[in-house]
Amino acid sequence: MRNKKSIAILGGGPMGLAFAYELKKLGYDISIFEADDRLGGMTSVFEFGDLKIERFYHFHTTSDTDYFQYLKELGIYDKLVWRNTKMGFFINGKLFPWGSLFSLLKFPYINFLDKFRYILHIFYSTTLSNLKQLDKIDAISWLKKWLGPKSYSLFWRSLLDYKFYELKDNLSAAWIQSRIKRVAKSRDIFLKEKLSYLEGSSQLFLDAIEKNLINSNVRIHKSSPVKEVLVNNNTAKHIQLFDGRKFSFDQIISTIPTPFISNIFHGLPTDYYKKIQSIQNVGVVCLIYKIKGKFSDSFWLNINDSKMDIPGVIEYSNLNPLKHGILYIPYYMPITNILFNKKDEFFIKRTNNFLKSINPNFSDQKVLDVKVNRYKYAQPVCEKNFKNMLPNFKVDKIDNLFIGDTSFYYPEDRGISESIKFAKKMVKLYF
Repeated sequence: MRNKKSIAILGGGPMGLAFAYELKKLGYDISIFEADDRLGGMTSVFEFGDLKIERFYHFHTTSDTDYFQYLKELGIYDKLVWRNTKMGFFINGKLFPWGSLFSLLKFPYINFLDKFRYILHIFYSTTLSNLKQLDKIDAISWLKKWLGPKSYSLFWRSLLDYKFYELKDNLSAAWIQSRIKRVAKSRDIFLKEKLSYLEGSSQLFLDAIEKNLINSNVRIHKSSPVKEVLVNNNTAKHIQLFDGRKFSFDQIISTIPTPFISNIFHGLPTDYYKKIQSIQNVGVVCLIYKIKGKFSDSFWLNINDSKMDIPGVIEYSNLNPLKHGILYIPYYMPITNILFNKKDEFFIKRTNNFLKSINPNFSDQKVLDVKVNRYKYAQPVCEKNFKNMLPNFKVDKIDNLFIGDTSFYYPEDRGISESIKFAKKMVKLYF
């Protein structure tokens, strides 16, 4: 029996699309409002010369089961390609192989006991499921306890410094553990890594789910940023767009980044506002290089160098073989950082110098094209006790309003599969 209730979904990223996909199965009348001219959020694709590629890097691990189920339902699971990948580590001016038991044993900067502690910590992280205690502990203390101060300094300090800056000291250990677990699940007993990508980029998935939704009479409004949602008498029904259009719905689900909530939703309970506003994010300036040949043999190259304020270089073409080499170089930082608003040319020049330091054979002549993408709210800052900081997905005292973004996946990190998993869970719980 068809459910005639109408639901507005704000945001056409993976979470918003997953909510629409699940709710249309139950017969709801669904409308999606996306501010951008395309669906996908951070998963969206752009034309990079002769390539269609993600604005921000994506890969899939063996634990991304909810995403894989969608690929099967949409008839594109056969386009998922698995490959063994390599990691590298640039430290003290030297490039080391990484990401295997053999490379760890050969690594010269820590002793055998610290190497054993490193392996034990990975194994321990993969076995944890109840994270209540870790939620109360800060990540740095937890990492130092397990790895020792020297290994923490070598393997984690620069990664956290150049992603969270002044916000790093209060990060949740539960969030770090979940990140370790996700990647570790894609490794064998010798720590060799296996990851996957989708042939045709994430656009194949976005096109398939959009077609499915349209065929199910879901209305998709692109280039339709929401200006205001009015809340009166404990009910949110009216949506107004910047172009003046107004809509009314029985229920509203917002999947847009929480920093936008205060400016759009008027009339929310004060305590709910305070919780929403307490969630911090860091932004990213992500450079994508198209180059001649290869830069390295690694898909993921971690960097620990005091002269470089980047956590790593992702050579995507070492996962997904393409016509040209493709590098992603992310600069994460709070958007209050003075560097965030620097011109593209500043980051390109800076990155060119970094790449030449890592690989002396790299030169400007090998660069075919560079694109700089920015996203203000790329990564929620999941602090210790974050579980208690998060508001409820169903807004308190409002009968028909639901709000959530990637921070609500906690302790899991943002990702397509996590978006789908969260939407499934919330639909089952509230609808």
